[in-house]
Amino acid sequence: MSHAAGTVDTKALAQEFVQFAVDAGVLRFGQFKTKAGRMSPYFFNAGLFDDGAKLSRLAQFYAQALIASGIEFDMIFGPAYKGIPLGAAVAVELARLGKNVPFAYNRKEAKDHGEGGSLVGAPLKGRVLIIDDVMSAGTAARESIALIQAAGATAHAVTIALDRQEMATEKQADGSTKDVLHSAVQYVQNTLGLQVCAIAKLEDLLAYLGAQAGNELGQHLSAVQAYRDRYGV
Repeated sequence: MSHAAGTVDTKALAQEFVQFAVDAGVLRFGQFKTKAGRMSPYFFNAGLFDDGAKLSRLAQFYAQALIASGIEFDMIFGPAYKGIPLGAAVAVELARLGKNVPFAYNRKEAKDHGEGGSLVGAPLKGRVLIIDDVMSAGTAARESIALIQAAGATAHAVTIALDRQEMATEKQADGSTKDVLHSAVQYVQNTLGLQVCAIAKLEDLLAYLGAQAGNELGQHLSAVQAYRDRYGV
C-alpha cells in the first residue's frame, strides 16, 4: 500500500479493502437484520477490526482513499464511540504519510463541570473531516455537524469505510419508518453539503463477489444483487 498521492487506483483499493474485510471477518454474508428493519444478505461490523494489525491496515485504507479523493481538511473529528479509535488511527497514518493534522473526539456524556465538557483533543477549527464506519441514516452526521458548528468550525467532509448505497429510512410520527429515495451518503452530500469519501461502495462489493464465481463466496452474489435491486439508490 505504498501509493503516492494522486496515483492511487481507487477501484483496486476498494477491491483490496473488500478482500481485507472478508478475511478479517468484518464483512459477513447470510441473513442479518439492519437498523432499518431490513433483512440484509451482508453485514459489515467495523468493531471487528479488533487488533493492532487490522486497525493499522484499516487506517492505511482510509488514508489512501482520503489522499486519492483530493478532499482538503484541517483536522479530524471522531464521533463517539466508533469514531474515536478510527480517528486516532487515521491521524497517526496520515502523519506517517506526511500530512499531520489535529484530532478531536466527543464524549457521549458531557462532563458536569467546566464548559465544553463533551469535546476532547485539539480545539475544533477550520475544515473538519468527520470519520465513521458506515452511514445508515445521516443522523450521526447531523449530530457531529451540530457539535462542530457550535465550536465555530466548519463540518467539511465525512469519510466512511463502506457506502451501502441503499435507501435511508425516516422515522414517522407514529414511530414507524418509511424508505426515502436517497441514501444516507446522498443526504449528507446534497442536503447537508458535505463531501463524502468512502473506501468502498456496495457496487465494489458486487464486483468482488462477481469475481468469486465458482467458489463459496460467489454464491452470495445473487442475494446481494437482489437486495441492491430492491433497496439501492
